[in-house]
Amino acid sequence: MRIRLYNARILSMLEKEEIYKGEVWVKDSVIERIIKYDSKNKDASENSSEFDEQIDCMGNLLMPGFKNCHAHGPMTFLRSYADDLPLQEWLNQKIFPAEAKLTKEDIYVLMQLAVLEYVRGGITTSFEMYFHPEMIAKACVDMGFRVTISGTVFGSEQPVDGAIETLMTDYNRLHKCHPLVDYKLGFHSEYSCCEALLKEIAALSRQLKEPVYMHNSETKREVAECIERYGKTPIQVMDSFGLFEYGGAGHHIVYADERDMQILKDKHIYVVTNPSSNLKLASGVAPLKEYMEHGILIAIGTDGPASNNSLNFFKEMYLAAGLQKLKYNDAAALEPIEVLRMACVNGARLLGLSECDSIAVGKQADLILIDLLKPNMQPMNHLVNNLVYSGSSDNVIMTMIAGNIVYVNGRYRMNVDPIRIYESANYIIRRIECSM
Repeated sequence: MRIRLYNARILSMLEKEEIYKGEVWVKDSVIERIIKYDSKNKDASENSSEFDEQIDCMGNLLMPGFKNCHAHGPMTFLRSYADDLPLQEWLNQKIFPAEAKLTKEDIYVLMQLAVLEYVRGGITTSFEMYFHPEMIAKACVDMGFRVTISGTVFGSEQPVDGAIETLMTDYNRLHKCHPLVDYKLGFHSEYSCCEALLKEIAALSRQLKEPVYMHNSETKREVAECIERYGKTPIQVMDSFGLFEYGGAGHHIVYADERDMQILKDKHIYVVTNPSSNLKLASGVAPLKEYMEHGILIAIGTDGPASNNSLNFFKEMYLAAGLQKLKYNDAAALEPIEVLRMACVNGARLLGLSECDSIAVGKQADLILIDLLKPNMQPMNHLVNNLVYSGSSDNVIMTMIAGNIVYVNGRYRMNVDPIRIYESANYIIRRIECSM
């Protein structure tokens, strides 16, 4: 399969490369050729190469897709179900009881719903943390969506039976099991795991030489209760148990002191910020400006649609920038190009997907096309700033994953019926409500 995308403005996300006009050729899943237009080569349409499809980008912006580095996609069934509660009440009184009623077949359907929203908004990869990871993998493969799945084991009382076995089983069957699927070691959080379990996960990480991922330092309460238990912050506890020896990431990390930040830098731990969820749950605003000053790498996630309530990456980018300006009373606290780097480049590298971090020959063709011919993108004084400050999912014309166009011009190119998925999702939540 060969596809030609021509007459495009190209934002490659390569270091120090400006936006340029040109075209991209894709062969199967890979970027085969890039042509930069100039005065001698203004339009390369005279090329006689054969293509299965040619798309005139009409001067719109072609760029790498967004990487959603923390999500619970199947929680789509809880969208607007448990609003306006603090995190612990939200989890224990509303979310956990409803999730206990899910079947693995439910998770397949609900992940499909999340994927529809992802690709409509330019997300080409998501890092999912949820139960029945095999059903998440199946939904994504069936829809042509790239996914990395994290373990979500927990157990706050000893002995913890089966947690490590579950993590190892899922790793063995899902780690790099398909070109679109990967699996990473992970656990829910410090507060949901006992010391013995955390140490066992650390031992597994050393055995496999794999990074570990978890919710981390999301609220003041979480940090304070951890200090009561161990005399240390969650970051310091995890470091002392050996959980950071092979890198990884902490989702949220809204609260971190100087010692925490030094650990994050020294152990190459990414911070995955989730501004919408942290704002809505009143958890706080992560100090991204300080993290950057300490040399800590940052990626962006939506978190789940039960706490967000959307999976809209444009909203996350805007809030990531805007909340830093407010937090530090500094209009230049976080600039749009830095946010875009978090969304595209850092996210890919966090997931071990360096082949998806930019537009370059030999990279994976995980691309999106942004409509510049809409009023929110005009005038084109600064396209990167427009993306972060005024962009919208409505600006996404096309989403391509591994060389396959999965969404274009308001239509899904997937073997699914969106209406049937919507009906199934509504049935699932009504069934659960009736059983509670």
